[in-house]
Amino acid sequence: MSRARIRLVTAVLTSALAIAALPAASAAYAAPAAGATTAGRYHQQAETIRQIPLQGAVNVRDLGGYRTWTGGQVRQGLVYRSDALSKLTQGDITTVSGLGLGKVVDFRIPMELQYDGADRLPAGLTATSRPVSDLGLYGTLVGAISSGDPATQEQMLGGGRAEAYMRDIYRTFVTSPENRAQFAATLREIADGSQGPLLYHCTSGKDRTGWMSYVLLRALAVPEETAERDYLASNTFRAAYDAQVRAGLKQSGRMQNPDLLIPLQEVRQDYLDAATAQLAADYGGFYGYLTDGLGLDLRTLSKLQTRLVR
Repeated sequence: MSRARIRLVTAVLTSALAIAALPAASAAYAAPAAGATTAGRYHQQAETIRQIPLQGAVNVRDLGGYRTWTGGQVRQGLVYRSDALSKLTQGDITTVSGLGLGKVVDFRIPMELQYDGADRLPAGLTATSRPVSDLGLYGTLVGAISSGDPATQEQMLGGGRAEAYMRDIYRTFVTSPENRAQFAATLREIADGSQGPLLYHCTSGKDRTGWMSYVLLRALAVPEETAERDYLASNTFRAAYDAQVRAGLKQSGRMQNPDLLIPLQEVRQDYLDAATAQLAADYGGFYGYLTDGLGLDLRTLSKLQTRLVR
């Protein structure tokens, strides 16, 4: 596939999708309407979620505020999770500057950086590239869309293939030594805290970022159900933006059935379950994943608790 065609697809994905036009995605939580989806019900329950409202990113949150099963609470203002920051406005950069970040970790692979762009950050702050494999998903998605052929797109993404692809990606969060090393390095930096508040992100802030957040919250003794709800909340924050992406692709003629993208755009419990089942199989449970899989010693785990839980 030529670089020109990839750039065309990237333009389709981003043009006319100004996040400023998505007030529903950046507004505070509101009570769901009758017949709301699971994401909508979580929308009502998640009073502890603190979104950072920006124009150029829709899934930026402070990970603090959650209660632990030991009676503590995760401190606010120390760890943030996000989608890509490459489209931030100048006003957004001012808002991010107010967070006092000392470090930004970018889980995107080089292809994503090449075509989506590097983060736009306050002066003096440069993202640390720490790529976590997407098993070629980004390239597959670009190829499917750029083909413009409904039959090809159905063959690549339909019939449960997109969902199976996502489950495979989540399993590699556990099985890949390289992926484990990237997550572990980030957790060690959070525990150390010498760099100050830290933000990590991928492209949509839902899969690699979602797994990182789930692992961190579980390591802090946040109940599993709460960590799962934080993971699933990406569906609420991203819904309006993702719907406009699909509408833009259909209007452009690049996809007759953009709903094929929904399994790739959403987070789902069974994706998370694929990863947790893998860690149980490989390491006997979550603690084994932290210590044997990620190589975190008891001192590091204790430092996480001391620094992030009050």
